[in-house]
Amino acid sequence: MPPPLDDLCRDLALANRILYDQQIVDGLGHVSVRHPDDPALFLLSVNRAPGLVRRQDITTYRLDGSAVDPTAPRPYLERFIHAELYRARPDVMSVVHSHSMSVIPFACTATPLRPIFHMAGFLGAGVAQFEIREAGGNTDMLISSPYLGQALARSLGANSCVLMRGHGSTVVGASLQQAVYRAIYAEANAKLQLAAQNLGEPMFLNAEEAQLSSDMNDGQIPRSWALWVQRLGAVDVDA
Repeated sequence: MPPPLDDLCRDLALANRILYDQQIVDGLGHVSVRHPDDPALFLLSVNRAPGLVRRQDITTYRLDGSAVDPTAPRPYLERFIHAELYRARPDVMSVVHSHSMSVIPFACTATPLRPIFHMAGFLGAGVAQFEIREAGGNTDMLISSPYLGQALARSLGANSCVLMRGHGSTVVGASLQQAVYRAIYAEANAKLQLAAQNLGEPMFLNAEEAQLSSDMNDGQIPRSWALWVQRLGAVDVDA
């Protein structure tokens, strides 16, 4: 690979490890990034637990979910989440799908996930809800076809986060680092909101506060990314 793409694959492997270290994913969940040279392609690991992903596991996929390399190992069943969000949203450069535990209660109740602290200001623009029964009836809850991926993309709309009833959530970002940040802080916000609701009616950020906070935080993501990478220690992403 040319060095810039090789570096991006390494960052994607690190993103998988960071999300595992931050307890956003476990053996399941995945993160992708749009190909920097061809918007009709994206990079995603083969079917491997996020905490074990290495640079060599990163594979290039088309927007129909097929691997560019026909000999590539088994893919994730839910690669269509990534494929269809990239197809529907040209502005999206990275996608994270997870089952982080504190977010799930908001996916299966009428209580909206709203920004309760400045680190989650990006939630102020709205959090979408996806009901898979409306698209596919009774299913195994997985987005395992282009049709279901398209339905998820319609639910996401212009938002940065969509909650998936009985399943988890998906966040998108303008960069790999931003998508990872949003996945981490969507979970952090959910924990705080659940705790605050036990004390009384939470006071949330208003729309302007949320936007100002989001804009400010976007400029600080590299600082957090550097810390998250350092926390990993000597990892074998290049093995």
